Amino acid sequence: MRRPSSHRIQCLTTWRIRRIPRRIEFFQGTLARTGEIDGVRIFDTTLRDGEQSPRTSFSYDEKRDIAAVLDEMGTHVIEAGFPVNSDAEFEAVRDISNATDTTVCGLARVVDEDVEAALDSGVELVHVFVSTSDVQLQDSMHASREEAVDRAVKCVERVKEAGVECMFSPMDATRTDDDFLVEVVEAVSDAGTDWINIPDTCGVATPTRFMDLVRMVRENTDAQVDVHAHDDFGLATANAIAGFEAGAAQAQVSVNGIGERAGNAAFEEVVMASEALYDVDTGIDTTRITELSRMVEDYSDIPNPPNKPVVGRNAFSHESGIHAAGVIENSDTFEPGVMTPEMVGATREFVLGKHTGTHSVRKRLKEIGYDPTDSEVRAVTRLVKDYGADKQRVTMADLRRFAREENVTREEEVRA
Repeated sequence: MRRPSSHRIQCLTTWRIRRIPRRIEFFQGTLARTGEIDGVRIFDTTLRDGEQSPRTSFSYDEKRDIAAVLDEMGTHVIEAGFPVNSDAEFEAVRDISNATDTTVCGLARVVDEDVEAALDSGVELVHVFVSTSDVQLQDSMHASREEAVDRAVKCVERVKEAGVECMFSPMDATRTDDDFLVEVVEAVSDAGTDWINIPDTCGVATPTRFMDLVRMVRENTDAQVDVHAHDDFGLATANAIAGFEAGAAQAQVSVNGIGERAGNAAFEEVVMASEALYDVDTGIDTTRITELSRMVEDYSDIPNPPNKPVVGRNAFSHESGIHAAGVIENSDTFEPGVMTPEMVGATREFVLGKHTGTHSVRKRLKEIGYDPTDSEVRAVTRLVKDYGADKQRVTMADLRRFAREENVTREEEVRA
């Protein structure tokens, strides 16, 4: 049985200067302990697994645009696509590899043609995968366990003979027999793979079980360990973080969590959880997260729900009177504190509606040039609440109308 080596494999990494301070303050309670994770590397698969979202297809230019922003942000690896898939896909992967500073990865099945296409595309990392669960071996690959191991070893050896970094994935690892998974991991480790990716292909892992699986794999390889979580039960980000806590060096993510079926662990969630909850400097320029999210939302035609963590339009919005009053006084009262809108390139919003209180109304009236008295604020607040209770969206035009109805004094009138 192989044991983890103290030697860490040196992999291609682009280093960038931090653009923002770590944070203003930290907190006690569950945030008091932050030493569970030593480091975090981000492998982005938006252009590969993300594009496999049903009814999603990126154009050549869209792929280049997304890759450029990921590169500028300091993403450690960009999986640019599946080179053997088509001539257009090959060209996109090749051109992204040539145009970016970061490590670019190409995917390949354990098929000679796939591996050669990935190598010919000029990527710095080839990601080789084969099914290892019995259900996929029997009913998808139509191959035996022995054939799967043999193909995996030969393809890893071919990548390493070409002098290229190699990642190997035992697909459907979380539904694979433990003893066979160890057999595969040991075989490709002996063949020289640099990385073992542990994919929760069908999204069935739970954080505790996934931690156990990652630890088991680490005990049987000298390669660095990477994790790939799917979101079928809404646990992808939690499983990615659990992988880090278990000693994985890297997690595969996609922007907005797009991907097969319910998607992947979300880039923005994994990065910000690592940065804000574990106090880990990922090296990612987080101030561009919202920009990146909106770009992928537009290009993929998959809208983010308003309550999407980190990048949803409600992520830093407040309507409730109690919450808004607290945030106006000190944003840390009803926001995480360790993650601010500025950290992710977003803005805070005070929404007017049924639950709005006087603090929000006063703030918004002042922003548009009014100087209301306490009684005027209360009167306008009643109008806002009544309008919102009818399921009407209260706009700034509505607020101005309510202010006129209550004869609220404008600031220039006060100065005159």
